[in-house]
Amino acid sequence: MATVADFRGAFPAFNDAAKFPDLQIQFYLTLGVKLHNVDRWGDLLDFGVMLWTAHNVSLDYESRKQAQVGQSPGTIRGAVTGMSADGVSWQRDASGAMNPGAGHWNLTQYGVRWRDLAMMMGAGPVQVGVPSEVELALSDWPWPGVT
Repeated sequence: MATVADFRGAFPAFNDAAKFPDLQIQFYLTLGVKLHNVDRWGDLLDFGVMLWTAHNVSLDYESRKQAQVGQSPGTIRGAVTGMSADGVSWQRDASGAMNPGAGHWNLTQYGVRWRDLAMMMGAGPVQVGVPSEVELALSDWPWPGVT
C-alpha cells in the first residue's frame, strides 16, 4: 500500500503538510485501498489509489477554503469558463479535458485521470465463482469442469 511519503513523492503539489495534512492523506489512502478491486487494478493499484486520494484531498482543500471565507463548505462549483475584472476578461475551454457523464470526477485533473484509468480497469468480463488453485487443493468439492 502506498504511504503518505509515496503520495507526496508522486504528487509534489501536495507537499505542504499545513495545507494537506498527513492524517487526511492517510485517511484517503486507506479508504482508497478498500474501495478499489485489487484483482482488477493489479500493479496499478497504488497509482489508482493515489490519483483517487489526490482528487478527494483537492476537493476537501476547496471546501476548507470556502469555509475560511464564510461560505458553506462542500458547495459544488463547476470549472471557471469566464472571468472579467477592470475591463479585462478571459475564459478557458475545459471541455477538451472533461469527460461527458463523469460528474464530480471532472472537478479535478486527478479525478479525470483516475476515471480514465478506472474505465480501463473495469473493461472486460469478470468470471465469478471460479476457485483459485489454493481453494481447489484444500477442497473436496467436485468443481464443475475440474478433474
